[in-house]
Amino acid sequence: MTNNPRLWAVIPAAGTGARFGAGLPKQYLRLRDKTVIEHSLDQLLARIDIAAIAVALHPDDELFSSLPCANNPRVLRSNGGSERADSVAQALAALSGAADSDWVLVHDAARPCVSQHDIQQLLELGCAHSVGAILAVPVVDTVKRSTAAGEIAATVDRNAMWRALTPQLFRYGELRDALAYCREQQLPVTDEASALEHCGHQPLLVEGSHRNIKITYPDDLVIAEVFLRGDEW
Repeated sequence: MTNNPRLWAVIPAAGTGARFGAGLPKQYLRLRDKTVIEHSLDQLLARIDIAAIAVALHPDDELFSSLPCANNPRVLRSNGGSERADSVAQALAALSGAADSDWVLVHDAARPCVSQHDIQQLLELGCAHSVGAILAVPVVDTVKRSTAAGEIAATVDRNAMWRALTPQLFRYGELRDALAYCREQQLPVTDEASALEHCGHQPLLVEGSHRNIKITYPDDLVIAEVFLRGDEW
């Protein structure tokens, strides 16, 4: 990494975790000695080259301020939106010192097991690419496409299929503008790469670890616990 452009980070964390079914958002569930979001934030705070991290929170969030990481001078708080893309856009706006040519890492609050090795690989390869890059893993399972009735319509060729992970890395200005374009055109944005894709860009896929899971269902907490212990499967 060079001194210029600078590196920033964003964590959209305004979700309520409805699919998890817990009594509080999944990012605040306990995982070993910390909450899920603290583990995710720690992996970014460990990098001294990240100037600041903007965390987009639900306007009614009263839990984040009680976490030790909330007092870190590099952690900024912003309001999130109803959709992920809205939260990322508002978090980008909170990075008041960012220039258009700077790089921004966007990481899920519910991905506590990302490794420093994978983040480094993403930065090295992504910053050398004209658009940026995302962590991803090749699909290894057989993939089926279903009918409306829940029956198998076809088996999908998985050879060129990848599962998108985070962090995802893009230029600050290009990501901001891509999100604004998708909002104006009412285009679906499921991750930051999809916003760039709608604008005609082709981000690089950087192969990451299958351990970089997203906490979505209760069983995922058990798996993450093992990964954080460093146990072998």
